[in-house]
Amino acid sequence: MQEICNSLVKWLREKAEDAGCNGLVFGLSGGIDSAVVAALSKKAFPNNSLGVIMPCHSIKKDEEHARLVAKALDLKTVKVNLSDVFDKLLIAVDDDGSNDLATANIKPRLRMTTLYYFAQKHKYLVAGTGNKSELTVGYFTKHGDSGVDLLPIASFVKQEVRELAKYLGIPEIIINKPPSAGLWENQTDEEEMGISYKELDNYIKTGKADKKVKEKVDRMYKLSGHKRRMPLIFEYDK
Repeated sequence: MQEICNSLVKWLREKAEDAGCNGLVFGLSGGIDSAVVAALSKKAFPNNSLGVIMPCHSIKKDEEHARLVAKALDLKTVKVNLSDVFDKLLIAVDDDGSNDLATANIKPRLRMTTLYYFAQKHKYLVAGTGNKSELTVGYFTKHGDSGVDLLPIASFVKQEVRELAKYLGIPEIIINKPPSAGLWENQTDEEEMGISYKELDNYIKTGKADKKVKEKVDRMYKLSGHKRRMPLIFEYDK
C-alpha cells in the first residue's frame, strides 16, 4: 500500500506540473472513492488541495460524512449548494418528470461545471473519483463525474479502493457504508447495477463469474463504450 500510494502521489504531482497547474480540486461527497482521492491529493499538494461539497437536494448524512473526511485529513473545503440552480434548470428545460435518470444526471453535470470553475480560478486540475469497477460497466455520468482531468484510482476495483482507504486513515464509517451515488434517497450502487461489487470485482480481476453476472457485465461494458472514449470524429476523405 505504501508503494502504491507513493507512486500515486508522485503521479499526481507530475501530471499537475506537466499541465502548468499547482494543485488539485475534487468533489467531496462523503463516499469512499472521493475520500481516497482527497487523501491522495492532500499528500500530493498539502497546501493546494480543495474539496468541494456540492449538495443538490442531497441527503444530509452525505455532507456530514464529507466534513468528517475533511476533518480527518485537515482538508480545505468550500460548499456550493446547487439545489436552487438545479430547480431553475428544470424550469428552464420544462422538465415533465417523465425520465428520472435524465433529471438525476443533471446533478453530476452541475457539479462538474462547479469543479471546473474552481479549477480555473486556482489553476488546479480536476481529480476524478471513478474506480475501475464503475468505469468497466459505465456506472458514471457522461460529462458529469467523468468530466475530469485525472483519474487517480481508475486502475483499482472497489475492494482495492477500500484497502487504500484503510491505509490512508479514512474513517471506518465511510469505508463500511453501502456505496451510493447519492442521486436520490436510499439509492445504492449495487441495487442500481443489479450486481454486487464483490461479483463485479471478481470478474474484472479473474475473468470468472456466474453466467448471469458475466452476461450482465459484458453487456454493460459494450453498451457503455461510448462513455469511455473521446467523441467520434467523422473523417471526410476528399
